[in-house]
Amino acid sequence: MAEQAIEKVSIIISKGSLEGIYPGLIMANGARAEGIEANLFFTFFGMDAIHKKRHEHIKVSTVGNPGMHMATWLGGVPGISSVVTHMMEKQMEELDIPSIPEFMELIADTGCGMYACRASADLFKMEKADFIDQVEDIITVGEFYEKAAGGQIIFT
Repeated sequence: MAEQAIEKVSIIISKGSLEGIYPGLIMANGARAEGIEANLFFTFFGMDAIHKKRHEHIKVSTVGNPGMHMATWLGGVPGISSVVTHMMEKQMEELDIPSIPEFMELIADTGCGMYACRASADLFKMEKADFIDQVEDIITVGEFYEKAAGGQIIFT
């Protein structure tokens, strides 16, 4: 049986850290570059990525992050998260990886749909005006499933 090409992906971003947001953005960007329809659905703390006042201040999560290869207590030392974030952003800049705000613009310009979760928006008392312009709408989980119909769902 021949493999079917992926024609649509819907990516859920639920974490509000640098390492929690970038994988979904990279996957959405890659999908669009391959001509694959893509939607991003931001929920819970992932909504920081689309929040006007927060999306420029996303940090690396250093506490309890096994990928950091450091003692948990060290990750909790004041300022460590900022230092690690600065180091990672510098490295990403050298690799020509755009910042989260730039990436959002770039991805939206390719036709990727961007949506905020209605339940999370209600929980955190957010409105459409709180989000960056690229966010098309605040939608329910049911509406997300309608948009995702016929495609793959990826949870990052």
